[in-house]
Amino acid sequence: MKITTKHKNYLTALAGIAIVASFVAGRLELSQLKDVGLIFATCIASVPIVIKAYQAVRMKAFSIELLVTIAVVGALFIGEYVESAVVTFLFLFGAYLEARTLEKTRSSLKELVEMAPQEAIVIRNGEQTVVPVEQVDEGERIIIRSGGKVPVDGRIVAGQASIVEASVTGESTPVVKKLADNVYSGTIVDSGYVEVIAERVGDETTFAKIIELVEEAQESKTKTEKFLDRFSNVYTPAVVLLSIIVYVITKDLHLAITFLVVACPGALVIGAPVSNVAGIGNGAKHGVLVKGGEIMDTFSKVDTLLFDKTGTLTKGKPEVTEIMTFGRFEREQLLRIVAQAEMISEHHLGKTIVKEARSKGYDMKTPAEGEIIKGNGIRAKVDGHHVVVGNRNLIDEEVIEIIGEIEHYAVARERLGNTVIFAAVDGRIEGIFSIADQVREDAPKALAEMRKNGIKKIIMLTGDNQYTAELVANQLGLDEYHAEMLPEDKVEYVKQLKEQGHVVSMAGDGINDAPAIATADIGLAMGEGGTEVSMETADVVLMADKLMQFSHAYSLSKATIRNMKQNTYFAVGTVFLLLFGVLIGSVHLASGMFIHEASVLLVILNAMRLIRFNHKNTTIEEDLDNVVSLGYNE
Repeated sequence: MKITTKHKNYLTALAGIAIVASFVAGRLELSQLKDVGLIFATCIASVPIVIKAYQAVRMKAFSIELLVTIAVVGALFIGEYVESAVVTFLFLFGAYLEARTLEKTRSSLKELVEMAPQEAIVIRNGEQTVVPVEQVDEGERIIIRSGGKVPVDGRIVAGQASIVEASVTGESTPVVKKLADNVYSGTIVDSGYVEVIAERVGDETTFAKIIELVEEAQESKTKTEKFLDRFSNVYTPAVVLLSIIVYVITKDLHLAITFLVVACPGALVIGAPVSNVAGIGNGAKHGVLVKGGEIMDTFSKVDTLLFDKTGTLTKGKPEVTEIMTFGRFEREQLLRIVAQAEMISEHHLGKTIVKEARSKGYDMKTPAEGEIIKGNGIRAKVDGHHVVVGNRNLIDEEVIEIIGEIEHYAVARERLGNTVIFAAVDGRIEGIFSIADQVREDAPKALAEMRKNGIKKIIMLTGDNQYTAELVANQLGLDEYHAEMLPEDKVEYVKQLKEQGHVVSMAGDGINDAPAIATADIGLAMGEGGTEVSMETADVVLMADKLMQFSHAYSLSKATIRNMKQNTYFAVGTVFLLLFGVLIGSVHLASGMFIHEASVLLVILNAMRLIRFNHKNTTIEEDLDNVVSLGYNE
């Protein structure tokens, strides 16, 4: 038999009415009617408790409901009808309040689900057709008007619009999107009109994956929760045994039953999970996906941050600043050949060259033959030519000579802060592409805040040249930087730091960073500009590509674990005080249950403060008491 929440609410109300009626009968000196009313209230309120206790016994588990059931049967046996009725009513009413407050902690996920688009306007056979979003196919042309939700991940092929991307990035300020820009499912067209080609649909969209990740994360457990699960399996039977011992010693059944009830570890069991849920929900609301409670726990202990450069510390929107040719190809001809080779690239620099070529109106196809050399560049066949595009390491591997004039030019560009890409055709260097990127505006503030909150070392690992790496490191005041690193070099460096006892977080956005992200204690990926591989590998994803989100996530992890500890200490302290009160005769069955339920609500309310946690307003050194509002309304 299954008791729904609606049924529980009816039973709680009915039990409450019966108790009130019983006390009225008592005032009228109708003692028999009073007892009948109290027994009726006990039976009504006990139904969901007994069912849950029975289900737990069938699963060979010892639940709080089992303890309460034993206590209620004992109270009825010794004629304590008032206490049996009050205990069951308080337990049921407490469960109702817990459900209400727990619903609040999951509000971020609920809000996300409600933002999911339901319909799409699709152009089929030259006509506009409204279809359920799950029936949209890849490659179809979608129309989104002002006020409409974007139903797919795709690329704008017509129109321009101001789009609110808060559901994906956490940023409420609208972003202007125009031709060739990407749009994401779940975002809202604030004003304008766009036509989009669907590239990801259904469960493959960014928004669908966000919901899935948050759901999984909220169900995952921290080390504290796992310990408490094991602890409760030992604690509950131990309480039953202690209650029997109390009865054997005192011969007082009422005292033994009271001991049994007040020893229920309700606040202890719920304190850690509710903090975890609230913390992960807060992250989702601010565009930060933390993939689970254990990750939150580890993240709070990180003392060393490692960053990739391009797309992580820098904006990830580099531009070609100069193209220098050295041989038989004209500038435009070399750009077209190299861009066509780079069509297979996942790297920002390769995409930058492709973007430059497209801005010139060149029509390009993916090369028939091509190979990505991680961390170095690419090899490809374009128009019958063997093309090699990449850094010095790749040119050396290909045994292609860099003559003095070319080397002198390359070094000069690097000293100006450019990344130099060598382009060789048929075994000879034909040109150099200079590409520059800008440091993120929020990087200095974000790194300073993370230092303030406990980070001891901030290090940059990049495949870029020494001069550019030094320039960025000096701008940001980094502790160390290491240039011209291959993906395997980054992995080895992460391993060395871990062996030295550091808890390491690696942040990156490219496919080259995925191995290091996976090796670190905490891997972090830049979501909006990052690759799918790095996002899947990472433990934490920043959906808005802002380093201040990283700072928020780090502060939030510390606040969440601190909140979890507060709840655990409070719950343990409450149980000990209650048990002491029972043994000295100052705590009774009904009052003990009232205090027990109150403690459960207090730990939930304490966890709910995390919903409003904002690192901009609260530092880790300040107590969480400074976080405002405990009520149901945000």
